[in-house]
Amino acid sequence: MIDKSAMLEKIRLNIAEHGHHINLILGGTSPRFAYTIGVNQKVGVELILAGALFYSVDDVHRIINDIVVELRAGTAWKELNIKVDSLGIFSLRRVDASWSDMMILGALDFYNTSEISALQIIPDQVHWTIDIPNLTKQWNAISEPVWQWLNEKWKYPVPEQSTAVTNLDALQGEPITEAVRWEEDQWELFAGAGPDVAKENIRVVSLGTLLGADQSLYPITNLDVGKGLWRDSTELKWHSWGK
Repeated sequence: MIDKSAMLEKIRLNIAEHGHHINLILGGTSPRFAYTIGVNQKVGVELILAGALFYSVDDVHRIINDIVVELRAGTAWKELNIKVDSLGIFSLRRVDASWSDMMILGALDFYNTSEISALQIIPDQVHWTIDIPNLTKQWNAISEPVWQWLNEKWKYPVPEQSTAVTNLDALQGEPITEAVRWEEDQWELFAGAGPDVAKENIRVVSLGTLLGADQSLYPITNLDVGKGLWRDSTELKWHSWGK
């Protein structure tokens, strides 16, 4: 169980030393996301980087930290268009309160308030992935199915905390063509041939992320452990391995 007082003290220390704290939310059914606490004190907003599984956890921290530096230097957020090393070019857009109310709970607790303005960090198209929501619009499970689990009950016949090893092609919108269930709560789901995927292009995501993005994946939830399915990239019908 999380010690709330210890967490708040850690946040205070990070703000005192670095000017802000980054809260990284991992696991669960929804994609990973990160948000700041403390930026609001000088800039008037907090920042959210939602999804963007193209990037590693270290990348996420670097992106957020570089953008905070720009904002504190006086760059207007509407004009921000910042290149972060080899990670791409980033911009910002307003976050609707329906999203910030669910995503930046730690900031709300820290400031003891019910509302804080937030901005979403947006990667360029080269680094875009299917788990990046449009936070400018009111939260809606239909328009943002990958994020439906923030406020909806799990509906699939598999463990809620299930994960999938996948590749960047799949996360950037290519159809998944290979599926294997290795454990009760673990799958491999690849766009293209799994053995051909380079190590640097492999990601581990919540199964809910991929099921939310592509309803044609539903048959993989009925696989027995050790069994697999395949399909051609141009069709929806799945076939059992060996058939």
